[in-house]
Amino acid sequence: MDIIWLKKKVKSNAANVFFLFMLFLVHYSNKGVYCNNCDIKETCGQCIAESPDCAWCWYENFTDTEGPRCDYVENLRKRKCKNIVNPKSSMAYVQNLTLSDKGAKEDEAIQIKPQEINIRLRPKTPMVFNVEFRQAIDYPVDLYYLMDLSNSMSDDKDKLAELGNKLASEMRSITSNFRLGFGSFVDKTVAPFVNSYPTRLKEPCPGCAAPYGYRNNMPLSEKTDEFARKVNAAPVSGNLDAPEGGFDAIMQAIVCKKEVGWRNNSRKVLVFSTDNAFHYAGDGKLGGVVIPNDEKCHLNKEGLYTMSNILDYPSLAQIHRQIRKHNMNLIFAVTMDQVELYKKLSERLTAATTGKLEKDSSNVVKLVRDEYNKISSSVEMTDNTGDNNIQVSYFSKCLGQKEEKTNICGGLKVGTKVTFRVELKYDKCPKDPKRWNRSFQISPVGLQDSLTVNLEMLCQCDCEKKENEEPFSEKCSKGNGSFVCGICKCYKEKYGKECECDANQSDPTLEAKECYKENSTVMCSGNGICRCGQCHCNPRSNPNEKIYGKFCDCNNYSCDKSCSGNGECDCGKCKCNPGWTTSDCSCRDSNDTCISSDKKICSGHGICNCGSCKCDTEYFGAYCDDCSTCPGKCDELRECVECWLRDQKGANLTCFMCGEANVQLVDSLEVKGNEKQCMFEDENNCRFYFKYIFNKEGESTVHIKSVRECPTPVNVIAITSGVAGGVVATGLFLLMIWKILTSIHDRRELAKFEKERLMAKWQKVDNPIYIQPTSEFRNPAYRGD
Repeated sequence: MDIIWLKKKVKSNAANVFFLFMLFLVHYSNKGVYCNNCDIKETCGQCIAESPDCAWCWYENFTDTEGPRCDYVENLRKRKCKNIVNPKSSMAYVQNLTLSDKGAKEDEAIQIKPQEINIRLRPKTPMVFNVEFRQAIDYPVDLYYLMDLSNSMSDDKDKLAELGNKLASEMRSITSNFRLGFGSFVDKTVAPFVNSYPTRLKEPCPGCAAPYGYRNNMPLSEKTDEFARKVNAAPVSGNLDAPEGGFDAIMQAIVCKKEVGWRNNSRKVLVFSTDNAFHYAGDGKLGGVVIPNDEKCHLNKEGLYTMSNILDYPSLAQIHRQIRKHNMNLIFAVTMDQVELYKKLSERLTAATTGKLEKDSSNVVKLVRDEYNKISSSVEMTDNTGDNNIQVSYFSKCLGQKEEKTNICGGLKVGTKVTFRVELKYDKCPKDPKRWNRSFQISPVGLQDSLTVNLEMLCQCDCEKKENEEPFSEKCSKGNGSFVCGICKCYKEKYGKECECDANQSDPTLEAKECYKENSTVMCSGNGICRCGQCHCNPRSNPNEKIYGKFCDCNNYSCDKSCSGNGECDCGKCKCNPGWTTSDCSCRDSNDTCISSDKKICSGHGICNCGSCKCDTEYFGAYCDDCSTCPGKCDELRECVECWLRDQKGANLTCFMCGEANVQLVDSLEVKGNEKQCMFEDENNCRFYFKYIFNKEGESTVHIKSVRECPTPVNVIAITSGVAGGVVATGLFLLMIWKILTSIHDRRELAKFEKERLMAKWQKVDNPIYIQPTSEFRNPAYRGD
């Protein structure tokens, strides 16, 4: 509150502005001595909004010298606060009717539970509750077929009229409470969308009717046999460009609830059938139509859209908003060349799907049935908070066993119940108190059913309400402020903890200077708050720690080693108890603890410092009575140690040479401080270890390692066998290598011989090495006569 007043008081000169900035930084930086952020909050509302763990002390006689009013509950209780404000989040059911196929009225089913709840919620505190959904049996369905009746769809119109009764029959197999309607559209009747030549406006194509934007040919009705007649009676028309005015038709079909005949409690299905793309917001400017779409109904008594040439096409966002507002389900039944375009469109609209329509719409019944099944077999939960500060998360097992974060469950059948766990929270309180109470709906997409959540944000304590204020309170310096939640809320020109400071009689800048120690740049040494020219030191979380002094420059906790427990800390310096000295009270001021058994200080081999011996270089021990070259007591204790090792239990008590020494057998030795370790070998070359120490009274303590360390005997047989085995193995290995190399050489020579034999010129049947024993010669002139 001091800082708020100073902002109003300080004038706009450079020095004062800088000073105010420093005040602000010091004020909030000083609050950081606590381990939580609760303590920096100065009002009850700010306190409970900071964290679910923060609470406010509303006890009138509570003082902040021991700590802040805003703190953890356990801290406030320790400080004996008798009135703690710590509001809890809560939830209450307003309407929680059971799921049913019939409600209070015969045509109303209850598909979501609960129907209305009240929630009181603190910031950053999640509230968890369950929402159940079950699709009612025989739930009402309104299906409105919106068809493009440009000339290219003439064959589709005929097929739709032919299949109208079959479509109605299929839908009645889903629900007996079914109504069917029909509408048609072409485009705006201005150039360049249609031919504006007068004769062409009357008959854009041979046998075509005059173009129009949208016509409601048949409002939703249970007389489904009228559907085929209305479709047959609707004439086709024509336009110039490929895109159609379908968005105009969709908007009017949705918002003209009364004219089209949409029921409140029904599943509303709008089937949009075309073979072309669509115009959207901005395209109307091509024909001089510049007024944005107003999202209102403009149908005359004949069902014609009267503002087609005055209002621009609606935007995608406008269509999306109206679909959500009226809980509409949209099915795009389009030809194959338009499927990809409308799939992308349906991804950007709530509760919209796209199906492929044959060129003559022969599959329209199956398409509508399949797409309707997709819609009705899943549920998607959504909400209309419209505020990024309010976060709603959904979790569900759907039809499985594992819970996941999702707001969509599929594979449902009529009568199947699913439960969503909803987590609601918000991060901070809005600045405008009017927004602390909000209402929003959680509902399944495409259905009228909803859960109304009335959210009350706990951003104000009850004690802060007007009726609980104490105006002109005597507790605030005799009426200088209102007493609110245990603190003073000062009136104009007053400031201070109890509104004791008067801005008209003082200069806050000069008063603040009184809180600076000489040559210091930090107000109250950084450990307090300046009020009316005086430092008010911050409390510590530890009740035993204090900050004090005119400038909060002293404390009782920052001394070296906390004065070693031998003194008291005063303003950062130790005041030692009698018998102790030095800055941290860690040294004794006498030599009594340094006198050895020979009545000398440190055995004459050192000096006494702080009650302990500081030995000369070659000496060590508590009394400097031992050294590395000193024989010590090792030889004297050897016989004692050997005796104990022979009789480890010491039961016969024959080791008289040990005298009064305290002997113990241990598993391991660890030499510490002034202890000395000894080692000897016996006749078997086994080593044994022990250590000893003499206390101040001259008594010795001997620790003997119970297990000797004997050398391991050499295993001659194993070594001999190993060497012999190694030699044999090496020989076998070398022999194997020789055999491998020989085999490789022989194979190469054989391969070389085979190659040469194949290259020889003689016949393969002759042996070039063999010579016949006889020779045969023939006379070439002899002819055998």
